[in-house]
Amino acid sequence: MNNTTFDKLQLNDLKELIKVYCVSSLGKELIDNLTPKTSIHAVNTMLNENKEARNILENSNHVPLEGVFNLNSLINKVEKGMVLNPEELMKVESFLRGCKKIKTFMNDMSFYGETLASYSLNITNLSSIEEEINFCIKNNKIDVNASNELKKIRRNIEVCESKIKDRLSKFLTSSSNKKYIQEFLISRRDDRYVIPIKATYKNEVNGVILDTSSKGSTVFIEPDTVSKFSTELISLRAEESIEEYRILSYLTELIFEKIQEIKINIEIIANYDMIFAKAKYSLNNNCITPNINSHGYIKLVKAKHPLLKGNIIPLDFEIGDKYRSLIITGPNAGGKTVTLKTVGVLTLMTQCGFDIPAQKGTCISIFKIRYYAP
Repeated sequence: MNNTTFDKLQLNDLKELIKVYCVSSLGKELIDNLTPKTSIHAVNTMLNENKEARNILENSNHVPLEGVFNLNSLINKVEKGMVLNPEELMKVESFLRGCKKIKTFMNDMSFYGETLASYSLNITNLSSIEEEINFCIKNNKIDVNASNELKKIRRNIEVCESKIKDRLSKFLTSSSNKKYIQEFLISRRDDRYVIPIKATYKNEVNGVILDTSSKGSTVFIEPDTVSKFSTELISLRAEESIEEYRILSYLTELIFEKIQEIKINIEIIANYDMIFAKAKYSLNNNCITPNINSHGYIKLVKAKHPLLKGNIIPLDFEIGDKYRSLIITGPNAGGKTVTLKTVGVLTLMTQCGFDIPAQKGTCISIFKIRYYAP
């Protein structure tokens, strides 16, 4: 058996239907990588998880998996020694907050799902990192209160900018400069403050030309009266960048120190996302958890192919008890192929740990699958 067989039985198409119920790419990746298990113990464990997950869903408003991101790419950056930017740090904060919520939720739901609740015991509460990021980052930007040094630098920047704007305002209101000015406003070019001057007077105004309009009729000049403050502002901006980088490095280092705990959290959250997606699919499609065995006995009670829509005639099918083989006959388009595909896909679904669209009393055998190259 290989991927061609899975495609013919439409296992991958079924996975796409179940992935819709995932809240992040974490669970979707696990579903993509699911292959039929041959151990009856492993299958039984997955099916029991489904039962508990359905029970939890039926006894709660929702599972708080919102805000959970796939952090694997960010974790790779941290491990390579790269510094995370404010937006990336907020994603980490959101994930850690989500971990705390799901840990509390699963602990509260232990009565309805003891095994699933036990998984949350391995989630590490990293509130200290979460709080530190929240303190330093606001609206995806480094907050002025992130450090005393940053607060001092930004205050000096405000003072310097105020001096520049004050002198430029005086330049604009001076009667001797009116004939030079194209527009009576303060503009910015390359993070420096300038005045729009008529190109014909560019040599009449003392200052540095930083830009020219597309038509060439206007030049943007930084007057000499503000050049000293502009140099100071550039220096302060550089100090600000250095301090911001130091803060981002500090926050990234906090994450690096707990990288293994975060990886475990990601693994557990991904598993929860997958399990609850399977349970939501089960509830929304009236699925049941079949009885399983390892001796080749299959009994389908009012079973349906999971990909068929409309008025479907349910299938009753049995093999492996009193007889080990079965001949299926009938006219063209009589349902022979659908019957075989239904038995096949429901068996693969079960061995992947999915509930199946059938009624109680259904039994599925767990088969040893031999993989071979096409």
